[in-house]
Amino acid sequence: MPLIQITLSTPTPLPAAAVTALQRESTQLMQRILRKNPALTVSSVSQLPPAAFAADGEAVASVASLLATITAGTNSAAEKAEFIAAAAGLLGACIGPTTAPVYVALQELPATDWGYDGRSQAARRAGSQS
Repeated sequence: MPLIQITLSTPTPLPAAAVTALQRESTQLMQRILRKNPALTVSSVSQLPPAAFAADGEAVASVASLLATITAGTNSAAEKAEFIAAAAGLLGACIGPTTAPVYVALQELPATDWGYDGRSQAARRAGSQS
């Protein structure tokens, strides 16, 4: 049940079809590499105005980052490394060359600390309604 948040800043906004493709492809990476259920993977893409990001204090024309929240302990270090590399490649292909780093972060939360539809991941695992 990952939550993917992609943030972009490019000289011109991505068309809706490109945003949809980015959401689809990031969800597919979650499924293929981290074994996450695509039906429970929610993704968002935020597009900031040009030069909204800076590197070394200087505005950057094109930049992207991805933050994905997953349940702690559900993936190996090798799986996470593979996802980070693949997601960085996906973002790089989306925005083209950039002078800024393309950051990908996996945030792991304990199963007791997050969930969806009012139930924590721990409660889902235990089969309870709390």
